[in-house]
Amino acid sequence: MFDMLEARDIRVRLGKTEILRGVDLTAQAGRFTVIIGPNGSGKTTLLRALTGEIGFTGQATLNGVDIASAAPLTLAGMRGVLAQSVSLSFPFTVHEVVRLGLTMGTQVNVDIPARIAAALARVDMEGFGARLYQDLSGGEQQRVQLARVLAQVWEPVVHGRPRCLFLDEPISSLDIRHQLQIMQIVRTYAKAGGGGVAILHDLNLTAHFSDQVVLMDKGLVHAAGAPRAVLTPENLETVYGCPMAVGTVPQGMDFFVLPRIAEMA
Repeated sequence: MFDMLEARDIRVRLGKTEILRGVDLTAQAGRFTVIIGPNGSGKTTLLRALTGEIGFTGQATLNGVDIASAAPLTLAGMRGVLAQSVSLSFPFTVHEVVRLGLTMGTQVNVDIPARIAAALARVDMEGFGARLYQDLSGGEQQRVQLARVLAQVWEPVVHGRPRCLFLDEPISSLDIRHQLQIMQIVRTYAKAGGGGVAILHDLNLTAHFSDQVVLMDKGLVHAAGAPRAVLTPENLETVYGCPMAVGTVPQGMDFFVLPRIAEMA
């Protein structure tokens, strides 16, 4: 196992405000990394920097390729990106939206209709290809966008190099069944040799599915490591500003996080 994503001293400034204040992050192939933290902690800004969407200072590489200087087409062949929200101004069909993930030059010898159908099936959207994207519910649109990302980087490993899914709140509009389905998709992708880096707010899904947790606060990494090491009452209360209880399921290895509501009254 090696470091697929390596970021050191990442800083982003907007005007006079320093949003990221020297972030270090390592994500390995074969592992699912989840970034958590309160609103305004810098999670989305970090993801946008790591995908090459915004400028930053510091050093960040993906498979040894410098993210800041890499050509967009080079990055597109190594990672797929699901933004927090995606709006379309024109009446695209679902099929056309997923087709956008198969950009000319990043795919070779691909059966495009078969790839689109497989991507839609994976996110439980079979039979929706001819529907207008704007006619779908928010959760359905979110799954179509994930299908687009999957179609772009379908194989987790190509020529011995892992690819990565970068996902910003991929389950925010989904019902519980589809939340679990999407989390399983990302974990399976990572276990197949690729990587997953996602921003989540659900601490229990983070505890259950992640291999590594990065807890952010005020533009810095407060803690990073295995879920049980990071998701402690002390860390969570310090960052989120409310008491938390971490418990375990009887006779099981799973653990869960509960806000201690009674103590906030």
